[in-house]
Amino acid sequence: MLSILIAEATVCDFKEALEVKKPKSWLKSVSAFANTSGGTLFFGVDNAHNVVGLADPQKDAEYISRLIKERISPIPRFILTTEIEDGKPILLLSIPKGTHTPYYYKADGIREAYIRLGDESIVAPDHILHELILDGINESFDSLVSKYDAKDFAFSSLRARYRKWTGKSFDDNFLVSFGLVEEGTNKLTNAGILIADECPLRQSRLFCVRWNGLTKAGGLVDAIDSAEYTGSLILLLANGMNFIKKNNRMMWKKTPTSRIEMPEYAERSCLEALTNALIHRSYLELGSEVHVDIFDDRLEITSPGGMVNGKNIQDLDLSKSIISKRRNPVLADVFARLGYMERQGSGIRKIIENYETEPNYSAELKPEFFSDSSQFSVILKNLNYGKSIENLVIDSKNQAIRAEDPAIESQNQAIEVAINKMSANKNTRSKAMALFRAYGIEGVFGRSDVATITAISYSAAGELIAKLKASSLIAEVRGQGKGKYHFSKKQI
Repeated sequence: MLSILIAEATVCDFKEALEVKKPKSWLKSVSAFANTSGGTLFFGVDNAHNVVGLADPQKDAEYISRLIKERISPIPRFILTTEIEDGKPILLLSIPKGTHTPYYYKADGIREAYIRLGDESIVAPDHILHELILDGINESFDSLVSKYDAKDFAFSSLRARYRKWTGKSFDDNFLVSFGLVEEGTNKLTNAGILIADECPLRQSRLFCVRWNGLTKAGGLVDAIDSAEYTGSLILLLANGMNFIKKNNRMMWKKTPTSRIEMPEYAERSCLEALTNALIHRSYLELGSEVHVDIFDDRLEITSPGGMVNGKNIQDLDLSKSIISKRRNPVLADVFARLGYMERQGSGIRKIIENYETEPNYSAELKPEFFSDSSQFSVILKNLNYGKSIENLVIDSKNQAIRAEDPAIESQNQAIEVAINKMSANKNTRSKAMALFRAYGIEGVFGRSDVATITAISYSAAGELIAKLKASSLIAEVRGQGKGKYHFSKKQI
């Protein structure tokens, strides 16, 4: 019977006897269970799950109830029951996750809120305590109103992405309906700060590194490539994906009728994982950032803050639907409207499903997930690591070759040479190259497309188009609307 009771409890703590002189030893678990994901205390059972029993369970039950009411604030819900196991009485104290967090232990001149970390109850760090406070008043960090005036910030990246995704212009009234600006005061919410082009929030950062080897200490050269990005979440996502694409080498092999492309990492899975990291992370931890670490055999994306419900992702059955509670619901809604994610909370399933469709996928390469109270990590395995290169070709430019026709390949190379010879600085040439690799010779694009692909503002995209036109690299396309262009092979 005891094994069944333990199995039914989400988290367990075992007390051989009720500690009367030092009740904090078990009261801090009451606080932690109420603040995290709930749990059960077994009194009269040792840590080895051996039943020792209680001498006076009725008296112990009365003492437990009284101490919880006196020393835990606010008073959490709890259920206290007596069970007979091997002829000996034990007490089960079950505490569900509370709805009025944080639940403090207050006695002995202290006032502390605890959370559950593994099999321990620890004092909640400041950023988690702040989240508990917001959760207790049914608020989220991204919905809070900031000190910044909306008139002082631009949203060109938001406007460009909205037009690209919906085909419509972004109306200024949407800033209020999207939850980015408070109606009446015209103050930005924290979500508005994070979406604005020049985001002033210092912890809105993304660090990307391509490491040399399997660890962060690869030898004489630790890092092959690295970049740090700050600012708008839309730009962070674009820049992060550009970094991943640049370091995502492509294998391919010919078949009698076609060619099979085999990337190291499924791009859609990377997009889902990075989007989730930026949107669902904790922004209450100062000095924190999202990390993209690429090793020879894997890609890891790590974000501050564990799962909102206090559970660990590695303890859940990912084959079943996971109930999603969003840490930043306003941001999640905005990114859903922009086509980056869905509202159903299906990100983890999509990461796995997109991996399973890749040609080199096998069961041992299934994406892995890890979380604790302070971070969430996604580990994507390199689909080509250790694979035989017989009958395979690795594109030397780390890009998929889009055409088998040698004439087309020659034109591609000629345009890339011309871009590198542009009378412009290195940053401009790099953005021009990114645009060409995204659209090639046949693709048609406008200013909003340029802004999205190159992660620059709408006005800066117009300047880039002007420079490309002046260099005779692009030509205007007729019949597809005003301001549409394609790379011009006639000028090369």
